[in-house]
Amino acid sequence: MLFKYKGINHLGKSVKGSINASTLEEAKQKLKSQSIHYERINPTQKLSMEAFSKRQMSGVMLSSFAKELSSYLNSGMTVVTAIKLLENQHENEKKYSDFLSSLKTMMEEGRSLFVALNTQKVYSLPDFFLQSINIAGQSGKMVSVLTNMGNFFSAQTKVKKQVGNAMAYPMFIFTVAIGMSGFLITFVVPKITGIFADTGQALPPITQFVLGISDFLSAHYMALLIGLLLFIISFKIIYIKVIGFKRRVDTILLKLPVIGTLIQNYELGRFSYILSLMLSSGVAYAHGVKLASSTFSNTALSQLFSNASEKVLEGNKLSHALHISKGVKLKRNFMQALALGEESSEVANILDNISALYNEENEDKLKLLLSLLEPFMMLFIGLVVGVIVAAMLLPIFSMSLGAT
Repeated sequence: MLFKYKGINHLGKSVKGSINASTLEEAKQKLKSQSIHYERINPTQKLSMEAFSKRQMSGVMLSSFAKELSSYLNSGMTVVTAIKLLENQHENEKKYSDFLSSLKTMMEEGRSLFVALNTQKVYSLPDFFLQSINIAGQSGKMVSVLTNMGNFFSAQTKVKKQVGNAMAYPMFIFTVAIGMSGFLITFVVPKITGIFADTGQALPPITQFVLGISDFLSAHYMALLIGLLLFIISFKIIYIKVIGFKRRVDTILLKLPVIGTLIQNYELGRFSYILSLMLSSGVAYAHGVKLASSTFSNTALSQLFSNASEKVLEGNKLSHALHISKGVKLKRNFMQALALGEESSEVANILDNISALYNEENEDKLKLLLSLLEPFMMLFIGLVVGVIVAAMLLPIFSMSLGAT
């Protein structure tokens, strides 16, 4: 990964440039070794053919690769033989077959599975997965580590699929409601209310309100659609490219009443499970914390744990480092469980339990939230349609009463 930096060198002069490193911490260490005190350092994308062709391996594919490979190794096959068998089975999947072929070629040259995975140019793989494979190869726990990793990626994919499926129907209803309401107000309402124009009768306030919205949307609906589209695209680009903006948005999300709890449960649960897996695989605690901290998708939590991981490398406990670090306030039961695990040297077991607890809590909260979302959507549709119908019928009732 390429990092851009701005800072001051040992001569006191302002310098800026870019540096290659696999992680942010590695980039900082390289700058320190060059006697550069950085003021700002941000990741950027290096434009190259490799960057365009090399994409992140999906969770489904990672799970399949880990489970199939562990199954073959458990049956007594060598790693090279297992990779060859996988290549033959997936020869119709061009990119995945190229990935397996590159692994086979490097391993036939005498390289380890870790080195082959780390140097292949087809897929980008998570650092914690690579380091777990590295330690597993040294400790002889390859089968159990691959099985655990396969189960982890499978569980993550299952959670995302469940949330996506659960959100599909409410989002469809919401989209239909917005589209139907916009169509009624923009095109239907003006034609119906046209009959009131020649009567000279004063319209009820609710009718005037709906007509005002109708006139505005009829005159500016195209500009509003284009503006909304541009806003969404601009927001996504800024969110991806500007680290400060992304961190601010992520911090706000964590403070939202229900959404914030769901995000923190998911992120802390995933961190706990990954660190538990790595510790069980034989990864050193300080190194495991550093690698697991890089898996956060929320940048506010990522920065908090990244800063804390540097203190862990200096010999501090993670619970203490998180407590004294500035930033997001973490859940109390997580901090207490982590401190208890570090005191009793049972960090892996306790974090595994914490992960299961947070996953179960999130499932319950999501079920409750989605069960409330459906009736809310129906209520919203009924309210919008009811206002439009009332705005159209009130003038008719007024005319009927006036005629009698």
